[in-house]
Amino acid sequence: MGKNKQRTKGNVRPSSSGRAAELLARESGAVPGFVGFDTTTNTELGYVPAVHGAEEIDNLVDADFRLVLRKLSKRDTVTKLKAAQEFGAMCQERDSEVVKGVLPYWPRIYCKMSVDHDRRVREATQQAFEQLVLKVRRSLAPYLKSLMGHWLLSQCDTYGPAASAACQAFSAAFPPSKQPEALIFCKEEVLTVLQDNLLKETADTLSDPQSVPEEEREAKFIRLLTSSLLGVKRLLSSLPQTEIHALKDRIAHLLNQAKFWKYSKHKTPQVRGAFFELVSSLCEHSPGVVQTESARLCPVVLLALDDTDPLVLPALWEAVLHTLSTVTDCWSQVNAKKGVLPKLWSLLEAGGKGLATALHPNLLPFISQLPSEVTSPDLTFYTTFYSALIQGLSSERALSSPSESSAIVASAVECLRYTVLHNADEEEDQQQIRCMVIQQQLLPLIDRALESPSLQVGPLFSLVTDMLFSWEKRAGLQDVGVLSEGENEVVFDRLLADFWEGLRVILSRRVKKDEPETRELEGMASLLQVMGSSTSLGKNEIKKKKRSVKICFSEPESTSPPEEGEVILKLHQPKVPELGLKMPEGHLKSWHLTEIVCQQAQISYSYVNEKSSERHLVYLSLLLRSFHTPEVFTRLLVTSEEEKLTTKDEKEIDVKGTRNPAVRFLLERVVLWLGQEDRRETSYLVEMVFSSLQCCNSQEITRILNHITTMDLKWTVLLQLINKACADTVSLGACGDWLKGSVLGERLLGLAEELCEAGLKGSGALPNEDSWALISLALSQHHDNEPLIGAVYVEKIIEKLHATLSAAKGLSDRGNLEPLVGFICDVASTFFSSVKHCHLLATAEELLLTVFTLSAQDQTHTHLSDSLLRKLNLSCDAGVLSLVCHSGSEVKEGSFLHSAAFWVKAQLFTSSLGVQSLQVLVSAVQRLADTLRSVGQRGSVLLSQFLSLLTPSQSEWSTLRKALPPQWVRSPLLSGRLRVVCDYPIMEVWKLRGSSRLPAHLCVCALLARLLYSAPGTGATVCSDDQQEAAVVSQTTGVKDVKHTVCELLYALQWCLEMDCSLGLVAEYHTMLMDWAVTDRIQHHPAVSEVLTMLYTRCVEEGGLWSLTLQHYIHNNSLAQTQGTVSSLCGSVDSLFPLSESRLTTLQVVCPYLTTQERDRVIALAIAGVLNWQEDHSVWGCVSALLCCLEADSSVEEDLLLAVMTTMMEWRNSREDWFLFSSDLSKTSATQLSLSVEIMRFLSRLVTRSPTILGSSQWDFLLCSMLAWLETASDNVGSMYNPWVQLFVCESCELVVRLNQFFRAPPSGVADLLPSELTAEWNDFFTEGIYSLLLPLPGKITEAFTEPDDPLFPLAVLRSVGMALTYVPLQQLTHNSLPARFVVDQKTSLPDELQTLLNTLSPLLLFKARPLQLTVYHILDKVMPVLPEYDGEGDNSKSDDDREEPCLSPPAALMSVLSTCEELCESVLAGVCVGEFAELQPLSVEYSCVLAYLLAWKLLLAFFRAAPSQLRVQYSFYLKKNKSLHKLLLHLFRLMPENPAYPGQGAESAAKETKTFFTESLSLDINKSCGLQYELHHLACWVYYSAVQDLPAMVRLWWTSQEKRISHTVDKFTGRYVSPVLSAQEISSVHASTQTFDSMTVKARSAAREVMATYSVDDIYIELVIQLPQNYPLGSVTVESGRRVGVAVQQWRNWMLQLSTYLTHQNGSIMEGLALWKTNVDKRFEGVEDCTICFSVIHGSNYSLPKKACRTCKKRFHSACLYKWFTSSNKSTCPLCRETFF
Repeated sequence: MGKNKQRTKGNVRPSSSGRAAELLARESGAVPGFVGFDTTTNTELGYVPAVHGAEEIDNLVDADFRLVLRKLSKRDTVTKLKAAQEFGAMCQERDSEVVKGVLPYWPRIYCKMSVDHDRRVREATQQAFEQLVLKVRRSLAPYLKSLMGHWLLSQCDTYGPAASAACQAFSAAFPPSKQPEALIFCKEEVLTVLQDNLLKETADTLSDPQSVPEEEREAKFIRLLTSSLLGVKRLLSSLPQTEIHALKDRIAHLLNQAKFWKYSKHKTPQVRGAFFELVSSLCEHSPGVVQTESARLCPVVLLALDDTDPLVLPALWEAVLHTLSTVTDCWSQVNAKKGVLPKLWSLLEAGGKGLATALHPNLLPFISQLPSEVTSPDLTFYTTFYSALIQGLSSERALSSPSESSAIVASAVECLRYTVLHNADEEEDQQQIRCMVIQQQLLPLIDRALESPSLQVGPLFSLVTDMLFSWEKRAGLQDVGVLSEGENEVVFDRLLADFWEGLRVILSRRVKKDEPETRELEGMASLLQVMGSSTSLGKNEIKKKKRSVKICFSEPESTSPPEEGEVILKLHQPKVPELGLKMPEGHLKSWHLTEIVCQQAQISYSYVNEKSSERHLVYLSLLLRSFHTPEVFTRLLVTSEEEKLTTKDEKEIDVKGTRNPAVRFLLERVVLWLGQEDRRETSYLVEMVFSSLQCCNSQEITRILNHITTMDLKWTVLLQLINKACADTVSLGACGDWLKGSVLGERLLGLAEELCEAGLKGSGALPNEDSWALISLALSQHHDNEPLIGAVYVEKIIEKLHATLSAAKGLSDRGNLEPLVGFICDVASTFFSSVKHCHLLATAEELLLTVFTLSAQDQTHTHLSDSLLRKLNLSCDAGVLSLVCHSGSEVKEGSFLHSAAFWVKAQLFTSSLGVQSLQVLVSAVQRLADTLRSVGQRGSVLLSQFLSLLTPSQSEWSTLRKALPPQWVRSPLLSGRLRVVCDYPIMEVWKLRGSSRLPAHLCVCALLARLLYSAPGTGATVCSDDQQEAAVVSQTTGVKDVKHTVCELLYALQWCLEMDCSLGLVAEYHTMLMDWAVTDRIQHHPAVSEVLTMLYTRCVEEGGLWSLTLQHYIHNNSLAQTQGTVSSLCGSVDSLFPLSESRLTTLQVVCPYLTTQERDRVIALAIAGVLNWQEDHSVWGCVSALLCCLEADSSVEEDLLLAVMTTMMEWRNSREDWFLFSSDLSKTSATQLSLSVEIMRFLSRLVTRSPTILGSSQWDFLLCSMLAWLETASDNVGSMYNPWVQLFVCESCELVVRLNQFFRAPPSGVADLLPSELTAEWNDFFTEGIYSLLLPLPGKITEAFTEPDDPLFPLAVLRSVGMALTYVPLQQLTHNSLPARFVVDQKTSLPDELQTLLNTLSPLLLFKARPLQLTVYHILDKVMPVLPEYDGEGDNSKSDDDREEPCLSPPAALMSVLSTCEELCESVLAGVCVGEFAELQPLSVEYSCVLAYLLAWKLLLAFFRAAPSQLRVQYSFYLKKNKSLHKLLLHLFRLMPENPAYPGQGAESAAKETKTFFTESLSLDINKSCGLQYELHHLACWVYYSAVQDLPAMVRLWWTSQEKRISHTVDKFTGRYVSPVLSAQEISSVHASTQTFDSMTVKARSAAREVMATYSVDDIYIELVIQLPQNYPLGSVTVESGRRVGVAVQQWRNWMLQLSTYLTHQNGSIMEGLALWKTNVDKRFEGVEDCTICFSVIHGSNYSLPKKACRTCKKRFHSACLYKWFTSSNKSTCPLCRETFF
């Protein structure tokens, strides 16, 4: 309400309480006496004084603190939170004296905020309190009692961070030694606060029920109860015992309240949990008071055992144990067998209901405290207890949670152990209990565990073993010294016998199954292994978290006083984490275990022999792994005693070996099992072999392993043997002789040869992976820098692998060889990664080279898969790294790096590489270089030598340059950047075919650029200029001729640029360099001066492309701005004379950078050469040099220019052949063509800059020469493939353009100085001659060169001819001399000349050459306005309008082109929906098609715009009939961008007004080369704009007929981008209109988008207001009535309807609609009757008058209206009199 309420004038009160507080604090004394509540009744000041000076104490409160304290009292949570944070910051920053002033007001605020509902506020309050405490220190003491209660309460906050912050503040205020004293000081106040919370407060008293929701009130109350209960516990645990005794009465009073005991049944778990924690603390610190309340305490605690809430159970059981140990008569207060034990049994049977980890550790101390009256009869009690306890293992939670299961098992074994120790006498009842424990509980539990993998991995076996170890010590089997008094050896000996016998029976029963489960056998083996290990129980397995008890079983060797089997409960320690179980130091010494193992081994052996049981064999292997003793092997041999050694192999073994039972068992049985062919898994047999070998000496081990190696076993067995031998250092040492021996070496070498031969055969079958893994393992495993097998065998295997890989390179069947190559790569990679010996590396270098060559070739050549290529790369990297790390710092001849460099060089020079092949090669070399760099200084030295080997020599560079294709010359020659002549070859040279192979020069440059300028390991690392320069310098250090290499790289880049990426291959190559980010780095090489000097030298010597390279380098490095840098290169300009071709190109480059004096010297020398043309044979060069200086804006005296002109006129007389008039240019040299070109350029320069020096004779010479050159060009169309001929034609047309520009707009004052007849001669004679030659030229060119994508196509000529044709006068078009061209059945009213022009030029719109298309457009655009005149003349001869909708076709030639374009555009845009944006590649076939289509429509709309209203109707009917406009609009909304923003707008222009394609004019420049990607978009927008401007009615009709989606898209786009521009133009056209009307005035209102027309005749006055809609012209124009005088209402309505109809249905502007309406009204006043069908005098569509009269009623009608009446009514009667109409 406050935000929307109108504030009273003059009300300056702040609108928020915070700002009000600031105002009060700021205006000191402005509100006198505002002090707050009375403070006399309470020492705690409850309100903060508002102003300074109100009371004396108020001066202590800082104004900022006052404001913050006021914010702390707000209700809003965010306000309080920010205020608390601000308060803490201020306490930290302000002076302590200032902070102390806050202390009187802090207690009340703290006590309120410390129990706030929002936990963030509570945490922030404690953090702020800490800052306050740190600042005020001892000054807090007077306020401690009022703070301590809530402070202690906050330390028990249920929100951890808040409680932690409160504890931290408490620790900051008091050191640990002082904390009890502080609590003693405030204990009464603290206990009062806590008791009030527990006994008095309710949810409604803590919070205001009217303002605080019930849920929030209840949550706060629950939290306060919990904190209060925990606070009492914390107080008791912190106070000394004497102080607790002093509070005895207060505590008794609390316990005497019934409300306190009700908290044990509270609905909230956290309250119950806190209650039981308090009970535990009371039992521990105030047992006397608790004993007094035992009648309440015991039932509350002991009868709550069924409370299984996770928040309650731990605290409950702690309370149970404390109660049992504290209250002596606790069981007299409850019925144990009815109220307690049933709940316990139910809880145990359910596995603790998911809380076993918290519950079961308490069971042992629980049962140890049960008196006999509770447990009697003991047998029944223990049976029920253990049955329930073990049944808990079947609960869902125990089955799914290993921790739950482990807790139950640990508890069960502990309790079983306790029960046995507690019943260790000879009495019969105790014997029954022991028997029950063993037979009914322990053994069934073990039996169950053998089937459960989860129990097998748990602590059961370790705990049982530990228990057996304890029993053995008590039975005297362990050497532990003297037994304690009372130990009964007989009892425990019998107990052990019973256990082992029961276990033997269980294991025998399970192992004697024909198909035992695998998990059973594994469980039995695991059990026996744990029992047989020296330390059965590890520390990590026995750790359990105990909350409150520590249990210790007394052992025989213990000297502690407790009696046998006693459990000590040490309750003075709140948390004891460990079970005090002694760690057994030995192993079980009972003979029973060995007997069981031997029995199990014998049974398993029998099943293996008799039934070939695989599972029993695995079980036997597991047993022998743990029990590999002579006794076990002897028992196994006894079992097969009837079998004798009969095989030959066994007799070959030394006799000593046969005495060892392990060796005998190994040779008699294990070796036979290994040799079985049908055996799939042998790993357990290998384990059995090594278990047997542990009983053998080193000689026996070697002999036995050699024997096994020579056996014809599977390679998998040998692989497993080697892996097992290398598993640890002990095994490796024992098997070392075997591994290094010749038996294994020869076996592996034979395997390698077998694998390689099988792989080369290419059988297609996959080789054995284990076999290759065996070879890889043998080569890769190295220990102490020694190979695993003998070094000689390593070398032989590597040689074999290399020979195989080399052979595989030359084979064609790559698919079948891929597995072989892949395995060799894996083996090589592992070998290289682990090799450390240089002599081994030398052997492997050839293998490494082969791997490198494979990885450096394209996959299309090697037919290798991606995965295999990755393997090759990894193998090569590993090999190079090992090579560099363990070899010297010099690349020697024949080494890997030397051979690799020469192989790469050969690939670059001789192989035909595509871009992809080049990338693969460069990537391989780059990886090699990166690996070298990664090593350090040694690698960098090797890399420098490697780069030097890769770099070509000067002669090689020269050969590579000459091999580059010469097509690069076309672009710089035609653009004038290069003046060069050469003996150009035949036409075939200029046919730049699409090759798939790169020139060798480019390949070499790409590789060197990648290596020299790429950052290590990356392709495009962004770094600073300094880092870049340092990187380049460091990488090129030590490389020979770096500056030569850089120059060659620049040359290659310039070649790519001059090719203009005309070849897709060149474009792809250049893109590759850009992606590598090396182009800019090459251009900005650090050694600028050296590179510049080298480029200049090459330029002077060779010229050509070197000059362009030099020019580009100077420009990119901004060397022209450095004074004298370029001039110092050439020294004196005289050194460039006499001019040669290379010197001329050099002069052209450096001329712009020469000083004025130097250029004057060049001009003098050049003019001298021209004037002395008979002696100087470099006339072409002198003219070119003169033009270079003129282009550099050098001033030349007019006399000298006139002298040169005179000399040229002299050449015209004496050396006419130099001008090439009427010459066959196909036989003319480039030098002759270049001379004529330079003359043309000179003449163009004179026309542009110095026309006044020319007299009549000079003008005649110039104009006549120009016509002669044009005639020569027209006669040599077939030679235009030649770039120099193209240049000749282009410069001829350029001269025509300059002359047209000059004569159309001569410079001021020049026209008077020209010869008098010159202009007339130009207009009357020369213009006709020029364009009679130029007009047919586009057609001739397209006939001679039919393929626009052909490299020979003279596109530059078309561009120049087009520019010249744009100046053609209209008269030359209407009276052209083109050869007649007519089309059969073509209806036309045009003169023959115009029809021929249209028929000749219109088809060229479809030609795929943008300059030609635009040229045709510009020519036809000039004749479009005159064409409707001829249709108008033709219509006068026609009869009256007898048709419904008379239609007339626009020019047929244009419509024919339009029809063809429509079909093409349909196919191009077929997949694009209306409203989506079609992206077209500039200058593509699709681009040209759409361009022709839009240009044709632009011409058609220009034709339509020039037509009168009557013809427009007929043209529009024709367009409507053939649906051309309909198709156009659909296409336009596929071509116009969704956001037609004009490109190149900066932030400033965007802030003012966004420019669009509709607001900016369209430039269809023939020479345009940039921004072509936006041209079609802009053109489409302008065509649409012209359509809605010139054909608004038809566009509106189309829009209304579209479906909803298209209609919405069109309306949204038009309303946003087109309507504002079009409406503004309509309004401005009304303003700027010069059209006048009799009796009518028209005015426009721009802001309102309105046009107001006033019509006044005699005493009749009519005022109409035309309102343009927002989406004009799609929306209908609204006509509103203004003032009217003297007009009837019906007539008035008719006229408004007529105007609305005219504006809606006529295709024209508003002014044209108003003119039509005025004509209609004028006719009405002239007496012409209106048509009674349309109620209009003038027809709204064809603008005709009513002429068809009824013979009966004499009423006249429009013909079209009458026709529609007849057809719609199906009658032939008069609409008025209903008589038959004749």
